[in-house]
Amino acid sequence: MTSILTNSAAMAALQTLRSIDNSLETTQARVSSGLRVETAADNAAYWSIATTMRSDNRAISTVADALGLGAAKVDTAYTSLENVIDVMSEIKAKLVAAREPGVDKTKINDEIKELKSQLVSATQSASFSGENWLYNTGTDELGIKSVVASFVRSADGNVRVATLDFDTANSVLIDIEAPELGYLTRSIDVADVMDDPPSGVGPYYLIDMSEYVSGGSADAGDPIAIDNDTSYDELDGMISVTDSIIKNLTNAASTLGAITKRIEMQESFVATLGDVIDKGIGRLVDADMNEESTRLKALQTQQQLGIQSLSIANSSAENILQLFRQ
Repeated sequence: MTSILTNSAAMAALQTLRSIDNSLETTQARVSSGLRVETAADNAAYWSIATTMRSDNRAISTVADALGLGAAKVDTAYTSLENVIDVMSEIKAKLVAAREPGVDKTKINDEIKELKSQLVSATQSASFSGENWLYNTGTDELGIKSVVASFVRSADGNVRVATLDFDTANSVLIDIEAPELGYLTRSIDVADVMDDPPSGVGPYYLIDMSEYVSGGSADAGDPIAIDNDTSYDELDGMISVTDSIIKNLTNAASTLGAITKRIEMQESFVATLGDVIDKGIGRLVDADMNEESTRLKALQTQQQLGIQSLSIANSSAENILQLFRQ
C-alpha cells in the first residue's frame, strides 16, 4: 500500500542512516583518540582496570626517581669511603716506614696529621641532599636509612611501598658526640688485633674530633701519633690497630657496594615493569588503527549509500502525483 501520510521506506532508510552515523561517530572518536575504551561507558570493566593501572604506573615512575636519589646517596658515601680507605693505607705505610732505624719520626707524624685531616674532610664531604651516612654530628645515632624500592599492590587491592634498608652503624666513620660509634674515632684494644700483644701498649684511636670541631671529643686510649721516642712495640700496636680499621672500612665499603648493586637491579626492574604495565593497558584500551581505518572507510561508504536510499524513498511519494495528471 502506498500512503502519502506514512513513508515506511523513508523511515527505514532514516533509521539505517542514524545507525550508520552513530557507528561512524564512534569510529571517528577511536581514530582521533587512539583508544578503543576511552570512557567507562565504552567498557566499564576495562576502563576501571586501565585507570587503576595508570595510577599505579605513575607511582612506579616516582619509585624510579626515588631509587635514583637513593643511588646518589649510596654512591656519595661509597666514593668517600673509597678515598678514606686509600688514605688509611697511606697512614699504615707511614707507620711501617717509621720502624726503619734512624728515620725522623716527627716528620712522619706531620704527614700522618695531614692524612688525618684529609680523612675528616672526606668524611664531612660525603653529603647528598642533606644526608651524610659517614659523619654524625647529632646526639642520636643516624639509625636505619631507607630507600624507596617498589610500589606493591596485593591481590586484595591493598597497596604498600617497599624499601631497601641500610643500617648506618655499618658506615659511620666519625661520630662527634659518641666517638666509640665511629670507625675512625673509636679506640681499639691492641690485644684484640694482635696474636702476641706487647704489654702496656694501647688501646689506640685514630682521630680526636676535639682538634677539628667545637664540641668534639676523643675516645678512651691513646692517639695514633708518633715521635722520636715512640718504641717499636708501640709502632707495632699502632700498625695493627690501623690495619684493623682498614678491614672494618673494607667491610663497610662491601656493604655499600652490595646496596648499590641491589639498587641498580631494582632500577632496571622498575623501568621494565613500567613498560610492561603500559603494554598491558594498551592491550585493554588501545584501538587497532588498521581495523578502525578500514571500518571508517566502510562506514563512510555505507553513509553515502544510506543518504542515497533515503533520497530514493523520499522521491517515491512524488510518483503518486503522476496518477493525478491528465
